[in-house]
Amino acid sequence: MFFESLNKFRRTLVFRVTVLCAALSAASSLLALLFFYEVMISRIHSRVDKILESELKEVSSWLASRGIGGIDVEIVNAAESMGTGDIFFRLLSPQGEEITSSDLDSWKGIGISRIALKDLAEKGPIFETLRPPDWKHKVRILYGLAGPGIVLQIGWSLKDDEQLFRDFEQVFGIIVVIVFVFSTLGGWFTARRGLSGLGRLTETVLAISNGEMGRRAPLTGRGDEIDRLSAIFNNMVERVQFLLKEMGEIIDNIAHDIKSPIGRIRGIAEFNLNGGRIPKEYQGMAASTIEECDRLLATVNTMLEVSETEAGVVAMSLSEVGVSALIEDACDLFRPLAEDKGLNIEVNTANECFVFGDRKKLQRAFANLLDNAIKYTVLGGHITASVGRSDKGVTVSICDTGIGIPSEEIPRIFDRFYRVDKSRSIPGAGLGLSLVQAIVRRHGGEVKVSSSHSLGSTFTVILPQKPSEER
Repeated sequence: MFFESLNKFRRTLVFRVTVLCAALSAASSLLALLFFYEVMISRIHSRVDKILESELKEVSSWLASRGIGGIDVEIVNAAESMGTGDIFFRLLSPQGEEITSSDLDSWKGIGISRIALKDLAEKGPIFETLRPPDWKHKVRILYGLAGPGIVLQIGWSLKDDEQLFRDFEQVFGIIVVIVFVFSTLGGWFTARRGLSGLGRLTETVLAISNGEMGRRAPLTGRGDEIDRLSAIFNNMVERVQFLLKEMGEIIDNIAHDIKSPIGRIRGIAEFNLNGGRIPKEYQGMAASTIEECDRLLATVNTMLEVSETEAGVVAMSLSEVGVSALIEDACDLFRPLAEDKGLNIEVNTANECFVFGDRKKLQRAFANLLDNAIKYTVLGGHITASVGRSDKGVTVSICDTGIGIPSEEIPRIFDRFYRVDKSRSIPGAGLGLSLVQAIVRRHGGEVKVSSSHSLGSTFTVILPQKPSEER
């Protein structure tokens, strides 16, 4: 149940908007981190380079004023004052031979770059950043001319700067997490608030599709896009309701205009037949007239029922319906008719399965399916009615061993007045399956058909168990 609710939430627009906000905030935070990281590296390298250039100038000034004598003591003192583990000085010949240096015990592994010495004469001071083997921290190196024929190599440890980077990354990581959480919550709250009107509109649409034509989408008065959409939708429903009312009146008038003369014709024929007022040779004709009038009246009534069910102009009487008992009763009702044709009806029902629907309409739908199965199954055939459960709800299958339906005809069997029996040798108006489909769809279900010509057909009705307002 939890995972079903979670999957349902994942498909909502609120979830997608929330994920989008969270993704944008995370991406923005990462971009900001990269930007500040690059800025910090640039600033720190710039600061270190200025320190190294300052030291290069001091050594150059010493050599210019006092010469090479005593320079070894001077650079040792300078390194000790700044920390021998943080900086070192090394005087080199242009060929890379060491002249003197500060304490290099902490700087093992720092060699002399021949490429830097070569480029020094053409490009001026050369800066390098390197990480010697087995070192945890990087080093910033400067090669510069300290005097005629003397190259000064200065190394500066970036240990403190890298620690600053790590502290920055930890703090920024915490900030990113906080921003992500608050942006997710903010995105969810904003999406819920902004799309709440859409949810109410959806509920209204579902209610109207289930026959509650008096429902209207609520307006918040904010005047936003959803409010305008709700207002337009309400106007549309008003118009549709008006058109349905007009259509209902037209259908009623047409039905009345058709049924009244048919009823009068039937009444006259029945009066004359029962009253013995017509010769015996015409009594058969009168009986046929009564029979055809009954068939026409049944066709008109069924056509009206199909139209009203599809349009939803008549409210359904909803209650909890036991489908297994409904099918068993329907099979008991049709069993004598089946036995007259030499057919066997078998019922397979699981434990009682309940749906929320209109009992009479469902009875009519299943009765039509059983009636069709009996009509189109030949002598000695077999009909099976089964009730079970599936992921989609309650499943009812009516399976017969009748004449079957050609595959090319199956897409059209639910059309009004369409009949596979082109010769009309079997009684019917071609409205039974149309009514079945209209009733099942009104209940939020679906009808499936599988058939093989001359081998039989199976009609499967799937009805949701949840009440219509929850679908």
